[in-house]
Amino acid sequence: MLSVLRVHLPSDIPIVGCELTPYVLLRRPNKDKSVISEDVSESAPIDGYFLRYKWYRIQSDKKVAICSIHPSEQATLQCLGCVKAKIPVTKSYHCSPKCFSDAWQHHRVLHERAASAVNENGNEEEEIFGRFNSTGSGVTNASLASSQSSGSLANGTTPLYPAAITQRNGSETWFEVGRAKTYTPSADDIGHALKFECVVVDAETKLPVGPSSTILTSRVIPAPCPTPRRMFSVSGVDIPGHLDLNGRLSSSGTFTVLSYNILSDAYATNELYSYCPSWSLSWTYRRQNLLREIVGYRADIVCLQEVQSNHFEEFFAPELDKHGYQALFKRKTAEVFSGSINNIDGCATFFRRDRFSHVKKYEVEFNKAAQSLTDAVVPIAQKKTALNRLVKDNVALIVVLEAKFSNQGVDNPGKRQLVCVANTHVNVQQELRDVKLWQVHTLLKGLEKIAASADIPMLVCGDFNSMPGSAPHTLLALGKVDPMHQDLVVDPLGILRPASKLTHQLPLVSAYSSFARMGVGLGLEQQRRRMDPNTNEPLFTNCTRDFIGTHDYIFYSADSLTVESLLELLDEESLRKDTALPSPEWSSDHIALLAEFRCKPRTRR
Repeated sequence: MLSVLRVHLPSDIPIVGCELTPYVLLRRPNKDKSVISEDVSESAPIDGYFLRYKWYRIQSDKKVAICSIHPSEQATLQCLGCVKAKIPVTKSYHCSPKCFSDAWQHHRVLHERAASAVNENGNEEEEIFGRFNSTGSGVTNASLASSQSSGSLANGTTPLYPAAITQRNGSETWFEVGRAKTYTPSADDIGHALKFECVVVDAETKLPVGPSSTILTSRVIPAPCPTPRRMFSVSGVDIPGHLDLNGRLSSSGTFTVLSYNILSDAYATNELYSYCPSWSLSWTYRRQNLLREIVGYRADIVCLQEVQSNHFEEFFAPELDKHGYQALFKRKTAEVFSGSINNIDGCATFFRRDRFSHVKKYEVEFNKAAQSLTDAVVPIAQKKTALNRLVKDNVALIVVLEAKFSNQGVDNPGKRQLVCVANTHVNVQQELRDVKLWQVHTLLKGLEKIAASADIPMLVCGDFNSMPGSAPHTLLALGKVDPMHQDLVVDPLGILRPASKLTHQLPLVSAYSSFARMGVGLGLEQQRRRMDPNTNEPLFTNCTRDFIGTHDYIFYSADSLTVESLLELLDEESLRKDTALPSPEWSSDHIALLAEFRCKPRTRR
């Protein structure tokens, strides 16, 4: 007879909106008693048996509140200021006075924003990422409301139905909430434990055989949600939440670009990020949190780095397709990588189909460029050593798009408005300064060829793994590198000599340097304090316990584009005092960058 050997969950802390998929290990009744883990459904029984699943919500007569800072802990106090300000009730709970005191610097921002979010008519204004849901159990995103609400969660192949009382034990009532192997907790489950039940059933009699196997989870917690990040106008006017009916920034002829290293699941290990709770480091949680954040920014063009191949195909491409995005992907090459082919990450670029159409795609494989370089300039005896240093599997994805919107003030309104977007992830090894610079220079030379063939604005986005002031950053921002730059000292292959060749003609400017040029306005001084005055770049875009600094940039061609607004930067006070990134609120060790651009009017030639 088919028997269940073991049942367990990757994490025993269930989160609203994050699918729970138990791992069920079975033993077949054949001679060798083989062990399997695949699902055995009623439509495809094995040896005359299949598995039947049930999920229950265990509801106590005693109401339980969850701490907003430590969601696995029960709350013992409530902030009455939140109640008075009509902030979502889940944000008001804390597990101890120390918890409330430690979180106050961050918590008081909720009070300040709740006070400023009421407009002249007394209505709350929506922000650029999410909005407070005064009738629900926490912070939800309007764009995801349809997929997160309890009424639309499919929970496997079984549609939801009104939960029926199935058993009462003292002060506890068990409600049956699902009959599929997977279950997605809803807001109704918050504060309650769940029970998964699995039993072997005879396919002929439809009766259970043998005992049932069960798992009991801890209490369901709401998905933590960070304080919304606002957009700041370059003109100095704070513009939180000025959205049109389609959910985009309401400015005619502009478009927004997002760049974000989302942290590949292959790198998100408990060893590297021991300070991050294991449940919030799991991919089932992080993917939903990342999707909620990305969709919430409502960018017209989205450049993601560290996207695993299988996650692109199975999750990001289909999910973002639901929100109107077309997807393009370039996987890293696999000459150095030794793991599963599905775990190889790459660069993914998405664009809104109602705003842009796809014209052309270029793929840059730095491994191929390394082969060509060594064939041309490296002696045969040193070729193997040179390739070992240069071949690192990094890539870039270049996409040419055509705008479907009009640009006010254009002299030639009938002419196509093209935009070229480069998305890259440069090598991470800090000791390979020459390789980083060579990769950036190679990419820029490729973009120069595209620029020479068409009158086209350029955007260069990504994780360059290079700090402001480094040779790669200097080359991008200034178009050349000083021959005396300290990074040029490391050049064992002689690929950076002469330094005079390290140039490009693209008029690139870092979008976030606009913060340093802004005038006086609400919140702008705070943003400037989050900038390095020496480099005019953010103080950090990557923040872990071991490293804090800037590696991510959005560069644009200043002769054809202007920056209209920028997404506010985070500071260390915005992050919890006892942790870094990733965290339950922010699911990557990087922060997202978002800029709004306008195409400059073309002059007749």
